[in-house]
Amino acid sequence: MSNGIFKIPTPKNEPGNTYAPGTKERETLKKELKRQSEIVVDIPVIINGENIKTDTVKQVVMPHDHQHVLANFSQAGEKELRDAVEAAMAAKESWANMPWEHRASIFLKAADLISGPYRDVMNAATMLGQSKTAFQTEIDAAQELADFLRFGVDYANQIYQIQPESVKNIWNRLEYRPLDGFVLAISPFNFTAIGGNLPSAPAMMGNVVVWKPATTALLSNYYFMRILEEAGLPKGVINFVPSSGSLVSEVVLTDPRMSGFHFTGSTSTFQTIWKTVGENITNYKSYPRLVGETGGKDFVFAHETAQRDKVVAGLVRGAFEYQGQKCSAASRAYIPANIWEEVKGGLVEETAKLKVGDIRDFTNFMGAVIDKAAFDSITSYIDYAAASEEAEIIAGGTYDDSEGYFVQPTIIVTTNPNFKTMVEEIFGPVLTIYVYENNQLEETLTAVDTASMYALTGAIFAQDRQAIMHLERRLSGAAGNFYINDKPTGAVINQQPFGGSRGSGTNDKAGSVFNMIRWTSPRIIKENFAPTTEIAYPFMDAE
Repeated sequence: MSNGIFKIPTPKNEPGNTYAPGTKERETLKKELKRQSEIVVDIPVIINGENIKTDTVKQVVMPHDHQHVLANFSQAGEKELRDAVEAAMAAKESWANMPWEHRASIFLKAADLISGPYRDVMNAATMLGQSKTAFQTEIDAAQELADFLRFGVDYANQIYQIQPESVKNIWNRLEYRPLDGFVLAISPFNFTAIGGNLPSAPAMMGNVVVWKPATTALLSNYYFMRILEEAGLPKGVINFVPSSGSLVSEVVLTDPRMSGFHFTGSTSTFQTIWKTVGENITNYKSYPRLVGETGGKDFVFAHETAQRDKVVAGLVRGAFEYQGQKCSAASRAYIPANIWEEVKGGLVEETAKLKVGDIRDFTNFMGAVIDKAAFDSITSYIDYAAASEEAEIIAGGTYDDSEGYFVQPTIIVTTNPNFKTMVEEIFGPVLTIYVYENNQLEETLTAVDTASMYALTGAIFAQDRQAIMHLERRLSGAAGNFYINDKPTGAVINQQPFGGSRGSGTNDKAGSVFNMIRWTSPRIIKENFAPTTEIAYPFMDAE
């Protein structure tokens, strides 16, 4: 037990480096990029702190140079997945009973390792393995990942301090226990920070975790796992199991002891998982907590009073940073006819300036999309638009996968507000624009709100305050993260907690107290300092 009530270090958002020419950080990052480009890492399955090699070995490659192998990894099979569950359950009691300040210290130390000595390692692995530019990577693998850990500890501490009222002779205490079994975390390729947060957030609250990282983000996720080990994470608390999603669903998701599921990925996958849990609900020892952030079809809506240059900048950055492979990326836009020609000219001009290529060339604005499957899916939408009489491609529209999975930033203009690329999630550098007549404002707002099944992020641009108020109110259900005169991307921990509703997930706001509290099972303890000896109550006395 602790002989003190300890104060958590006050978290602050991790400052970012610019990597501008001549800076020290640019020099050291380039050296690390070179070093990692010249080695092939062997990535094992990690169960109960043990490195395990399996008979199934696959490769991690650079998306922008897909013949270049970065790592060979062992893929977990049924035995390894079952062993991971057993290792987690074996570690459960000692981890849950570890004093909070020691549990917190592990994640605070990991944050300092990420923002300090391992910053270049994490950034280079993310750049090479996930084809992110230095700037996008710095935001993700250094700043946001450290923020998730530091603020996560602070949020947990805030939760522990939420206590009930006590009255005379009675002391009421609320204890925030971990969930009854283990948590399964399945993380995506596009953000190293999300890969780190999905297993870490439940673990902070005393849970044990089986973590399946995305194979296309495996290099950076593996380094993060090693950082957790260096920070002192006990064996078995988080078990690192690269595996196939279908096998994980079959073996781990249906285990009766699974009590929580933390997920970021596609809507269809999350719906399938939810269905599987429902079909197995009588087998679980508790009702599993399902927390998921899924897809988006994120909008930008410009009002007739919007400033043209601000709309152009918001669309280009919002749609094409990290090749549009963000859940929050601007994918559809609605521009009024009175400003369209100016906006169109700016978009065509600015998009033509964007360089696409190997992210080791720091002059490139974009890298490659993540893999062949993504490339084929994205380009099928471009081909569809090119062949349609309802659409015109005004920028980009070309692609090449001979060396890397490169798709040029593409802008489509459509005459149909329900056109395929206005409605379906593409997850690539494709922006579709619908030009609306100024007297069709209300009808167009209805289209924004109803055209897509998603409600993740959205942005409006306007100068008139009455218009801003009206748009904010009319689109209140269309986005969990709503931006006024800004692009719909770039949520910051502790500033804009991230998450959406409808088909975009459970809106539990990753990187917030709302998410952290999902990983607890509270117990109320009432202690009576002066228990009564009476049995009868006063109302029973005779008159």
